[in-house]
Amino acid sequence: MCQKGLRLIVSGGGTGGHLFPGIAVAETFLANAPGSSVLFIGTRRHTDMRVLTGRNFETASIACQGLKGKSGSLRLKSLFQLPLSLLEAGRLIRKFKPDLVLGVGGYVTGPVLLAARLMGVTTCIQEQNSVPGLANRIIGKFVHRVFISFPNSEKYFPAGKCLLTGNPVREELLDLAAAPEGDKVKRHGKTLLVLGGSLGAHRVNMMVAEALKGAKRRLPDTFRVIHQTGKDDEQSVKTAYASLGLDAEVSAFFDDMARVYREADMVISRAGATTLAEMTVLGKPMILIPYPYAADDHQRTNGEYLEAGGAARMFLEKDLEPRKLADEILLLLASEEKRKEMSEAARKLARPDAVKVIVQEIKASLCPGR
Repeated sequence: MCQKGLRLIVSGGGTGGHLFPGIAVAETFLANAPGSSVLFIGTRRHTDMRVLTGRNFETASIACQGLKGKSGSLRLKSLFQLPLSLLEAGRLIRKFKPDLVLGVGGYVTGPVLLAARLMGVTTCIQEQNSVPGLANRIIGKFVHRVFISFPNSEKYFPAGKCLLTGNPVREELLDLAAAPEGDKVKRHGKTLLVLGGSLGAHRVNMMVAEALKGAKRRLPDTFRVIHQTGKDDEQSVKTAYASLGLDAEVSAFFDDMARVYREADMVISRAGATTLAEMTVLGKPMILIPYPYAADDHQRTNGEYLEAGGAARMFLEKDLEPRKLADEILLLLASEEKRKEMSEAARKLARPDAVKVIVQEIKASLCPGR
């Protein structure tokens, strides 16, 4: 097996938080295993199609839906769809003939990993969050290896299967983090970046807009905001900032995140694991507002880890109102020393070598001694 190119399937999708770590692994694997091939199996959602287009690996999708949070009729439909999803996954695996299948999250990974395991293929999962969801806890019982991103997550999986690697970060962001400080100089004044995740976060969007309205007279003249809204709130947020006369760049989704992060002096964000991994690698001071309905409240646990390490200020959505958020924004904007302390703390929590470690482990499992 090790005398030829290796064949890897990566499966995940539904949100950027599941897609980007998988993309990082796929691209690094191809760069470090000449002659190898990768197939990325995602969902048929718009986010997957957009993010995966134009990559240097093969892509495919299967029809599947999640169960959590669905109404009775939709949950029944999802259950009936599972056997079809399993058959589709099996067909793709049989055709591609992978040496290993890696799941990186999202409901698509379940049928793909189960089909692979039934077919005798080596399987692994990469768990991004501090608290794994029910699906990954179940899958973790039968896969060969579990790569975890937070300390203490191993308690949710069988003993001896876990390796703490951190969460893979995209190459362009690792390149930005490693660039000389002179290459990171911005042309603008103080810039606030607002991220609600690839699908947006309505409550965060509205609260930030309201907070900046209340803080308008106390903001620096050179203040600027970059705001990723998701498609539903793009126009309303643009209108809100225009009415305030703020220098604002608003978009449903940003493709060039390296440029956006380079501009940011601080970030307001949900507490999804992939975004946190990116921000720690880049040393960005953070105000975190965890998504309150995340499975097992994992975003809150993610955020608590960064807050305990001094990299972030975290507020629960139910306890936060615009005036309080405005005060936090102004406090961080006014204190370069505080931002520097948080930036240094973030970098101490970062694991920029996560993707290399995972790829090395994958290659070692398939080619011992190589």
